[in-house]
This record gives sequence, structure tokens and C-alpha cells, in this order.
Amino acid sequence: MQQLAKPVRVGLIGYGFAGRTFHAPLIGAVEGLSLDAVVSRHPDAVRADLPGVGVRPTAEALLADEAIDLVVIATPNETHAPLARAALRAGKHVVVDKPFALDLGEARALVDLAGRTERLLCVFHNRRWDSDFLSVRAAIADGVIGRVTHFESRIDRFRPQVRDRWRERDVPGGGIWFDLGPHLIDQALLLFGLPDRVVASLARQRDGALTDDWAHVVLLYGERRVILHAGMLVAGGSARFVVHGTGGSLVKQAADRQEAQLLAGMRPGDAGWGEDADPLVVYAGDGTARHLPAHAGDQRRIYAEIAGALGGAGANPVRPVEALAVMAVLDAAVVSARDGIAAELSLTNAERGQWGTGAAESWCE
Repeated sequence: MQQLAKPVRVGLIGYGFAGRTFHAPLIGAVEGLSLDAVVSRHPDAVRADLPGVGVRPTAEALLADEAIDLVVIATPNETHAPLARAALRAGKHVVVDKPFALDLGEARALVDLAGRTERLLCVFHNRRWDSDFLSVRAAIADGVIGRVTHFESRIDRFRPQVRDRWRERDVPGGGIWFDLGPHLIDQALLLFGLPDRVVASLARQRDGALTDDWAHVVLLYGERRVILHAGMLVAGGSARFVVHGTGGSLVKQAADRQEAQLLAGMRPGDAGWGEDADPLVVYAGDGTARHLPAHAGDQRRIYAEIAGALGGAGANPVRPVEALAVMAVLDAAVVSARDGIAAELSLTNAERGQWGTGAAESWCE
């Protein structure tokens, strides 16, 4: 892959919730990246937030701009693969928001195209750098609770009213599993690797729900159980992480605050950015508890590592095979919920072999 001169010139397609809340602020906070253009149907909003950044009327206009090196796709899920394909064919490096695509076959085609065009293709798994996950990951790695036997990860909301937005419509890529599932899956795979099988239940619980708004998915690793859960009718009382092991248990109650900080107007790098006052609580076998301070989160790191990779100073922070594995779990859960079976991952032997080469170490054996 050819090294790019700095700054890497970035074009952002989409200025809805993801583009405006996450991508634009994070890109703007990373040395070596320059957000030069945004594709949006709301140019006034872009100009108000990002004075000096160009606004393009269409994705085609952005892709035709030879000055743009890196294209970031923050659009509805069903458009991710077509736009990523068009960007790669235009010779651009690509960051695509999660989910990578609508199914594993579509994702494989993108990985193949990125390889043939010698372009970086990265899925935006920004929650690898959340304070809650970093804290739990470090505690597991340090053996604080011994061998992990039960791992529970939840992202819950209380949004009892169904809203008229694409995420809540019965459209390809809609629903809570394709919205929040990729975050939960990616973190679990980093900790434990590929599961043996997947057992899932999806439901529509709110009045007027058009697609799944509740998801409960269990990843089977021998006798270990990894539970991934998301719901839209949870007003409180559930912890972000609960982990049990042969040496005790740990609980991380509160979630990472970076999204809330961004929505409140804080910018990456401001005083207090990513700090987390909610500690890990570790329970010993005798019932005593102790607190461990939470690690700070910093989602800027995904873009900092992308900038490094494009400059020849590092690797793609989310390897394509890791993104394929997330898609394989998404697909397996859909099959499991539909057919009432424990579904296996539809990964090839070659893909499984790539996962094991340079994959994140499992610290829980």
C-alpha cells in the first residue's frame, strides 16, 4: 500500500447522528488527518459546525475529487457496502461505519476488492477504546478473577416510543441487533476469539415496533458462556459488564461517557475527555469487595492508528478478517433466532486461519 503524505485528506459521506457526533469530531482531533469535505443533504448544518469544510451534493462528486485520500462512510446500513465498493473502485482508502455490510458474502466481496485495489479498508469499531471495555479487558488480562467462565455485556436504552428513523424501520440492516450488536460482538471476539456456536433470540417489545428492539445472544466457548444483550425498555438497574471466574467476580456498572461528552459539546482532548469515575468492583470468594479505578477511554485512537497505517507507521487497527468475524456472528445470530438452532459461524478455514495470525490474544484461558 502506497504511503500517503500528511495530512491525509478526508471526505465524510453522511452527516447524521454518526457523522456529526463521532466521525467529524474524532477526525478533527487527530494530527495527520484533515477533514476537507462532507456529503450531506443539510449543508447549512455542516457549515455551522465545520466552517471552512467543503460540502458536496453527492457521494459521486466526492469520489471524483482526486484530492481526497480517505473516504469515511457514515450512512444508513444498507448503503455501506455499495458506497464502500464505489470508493474503493475510485482509488480511495475507506473507513465504513458498523455494520460492515448486510451479510458475510457482501463483506467478503469488499475485503477482496480492497486487496485487489491495494487500499486500506477499516470498519469503525470505535468502542474498542471505551473506558468500560478497556477496564474490564485489563482486569481479565491481569487475572484478577482467574479463568473467566461467564461474561455478560449489555448496551441498554430506555426509549419506549418508536421513532421514525431508519434504524427502527423494517429495512435491511435495521433493528437493534445490527445497530448495537457489532459493538458487543467485536469486544467479545477481542477477548475470547471465535465462538464454537451462537444461540440467539430477537424480539419486538415496544408498542408499534417495526423491527427487533431486544436482542439476547449467547456465544458458546466450550463450557464458557458469553452473553450479549441489548434492549430499548431498560430504565436502569443493569450493569454494563458482569464477569464471573474461578477467582471471583467483577462488575462495571456505568458505561463509557465519550458519546455523552460529545453530545454535550465536549471535544476530544478537552480536560476530562474519556475519564471514567465509575470503578470496577471486584468481589472475592469470601464476599469482600474492592474497587479498581477505571481506565480512561479515547476513541481518537482508531483514527490515530488509521493515520499511522496510511503513513506507513502502523497497521490497520481493525483487520479485515476481524470485521468478517463480526459479520459472521451477526449472521449466525439471525439464523439461530429464525430457526431455533445453535448456529455455527460461516467462516472458511482460510479465514479462521487468518484470525489466528495476529489476532488479539485470548487472556482468559
